[in-house]
Amino acid sequence: MIDLKRLSWLALPVVLLFATAVQAAEWGRDYVELSPPQPVESRGKIEVLEFFWYRCPHCAQIEGELAEWVKKLPRDVVFKRQPAVLSDGWMPLTRAYYALEAVGALDRLHAEALRAIHEQHIDLNDPNTFFDWAAGKGVDRKKIADAYNSFSVNAKAGRAKQMTSRYKITGVPAFVVNGKYQTSAYLTGGNKRLFETLDALIAQERKAGK
Repeated sequence: MIDLKRLSWLALPVVLLFATAVQAAEWGRDYVELSPPQPVESRGKIEVLEFFWYRCPHCAQIEGELAEWVKKLPRDVVFKRQPAVLSDGWMPLTRAYYALEAVGALDRLHAEALRAIHEQHIDLNDPNTFFDWAAGKGVDRKKIADAYNSFSVNAKAGRAKQMTSRYKITGVPAFVVNGKYQTSAYLTGGNKRLFETLDALIAQERKAGK
């Protein structure tokens, strides 16, 4: 004999979980849609972009939680960082990001750069200070300076400015799922809800892809 009362209690956690997922992806409150949607480079994958700026305190504050979230992403999701350029004053650290990438030191020093700025109060916005700091972290100073001033880094910094405009970024950190949906802790009201929203939007895109 089926105990309907007991069955209803067993089903309750599933219902609550579904309700939470729906609530975490509420249009207009937790995320907005980009119009028009932007093309993604990661074909066959669900792409998550983080628009950030090294001097943004919120970008520094979320970095630890973000790194843990990224570690747990399924194989069909690719995460990418994207420097945002909301004014010309953001360009020096955008160039610093791409210079680190050019010399193969980005993965090792990205979080270190955030700590240097926000905890150690080092002015990495100044190019020479940035070169000295990178050299102190084991990077060849001439190589990082050459990369910083290179044509390729200049081109990538210019593209970052264009992307910031195309994706309608007005503040950071901001996250975009598959070129379609933009969300942030500002919209969701906190980091916990932000990551729930990202998970829900990823699941939504996975379902749409099937």
